[in-house]
This record gives sequence, C-alpha cells and structure tokens, in this order.
Amino acid sequence: MSEQLDKDFLEAYNRISKEARNLAPDVMLRIYAYYKQATNGLSHQDFEHMSHDLKKAFKFNAWTQVSHLSTDQAKAEYIKLAQSILSEG
Repeated sequence: MSEQLDKDFLEAYNRISKEARNLAPDVMLRIYAYYKQATNGLSHQDFEHMSHDLKKAFKFNAWTQVSHLSTDQAKAEYIKLAQSILSEG
C-alpha cells in the first residue's frame, strides 16, 4: 500500500501545484502542514527564527496541529484535501 500511497501523494502534489490557484489562506496552510508532515515529520529546526516572522509562525502552528499524524496518514489527508479542492475547481 505504501508504494501506491506514495504514487497517489506525488500525483496529488503535482496536480495541486499546477491547478490550484487563489486558495484561501487557511486551505493553503492545511496543504502546507500535511505536505511537511508527510515529507519530513515535525522538524522544529526549520523554524529557528519564527518569532520574528509572522508567516513562519502561522506555518509552524498549522504543521504542529497535524504533528500527531504518521507520514502515511499525512499523505492520505493531503490526497483527500487535494481531491476536494480540485473537484471544486
């Protein structure tokens, strides 16, 4: 299943990168959070200077909210969200 999940995740990433435009900020943050959790797990080193950057703080918060997910769970959630966005557009 993991190989198929990886394939579906990559396809969803490519489609959302090409086709999704003008998304609401909260949707973009969810996409970002699921992607980062799916590809990195929670890595605080990416946010060393977040206190001086509001955009990074919002990203960090979104990512932290999904940090309980495994990488496979985050990929599945990313795929579901991408499909939802793409079916609306």
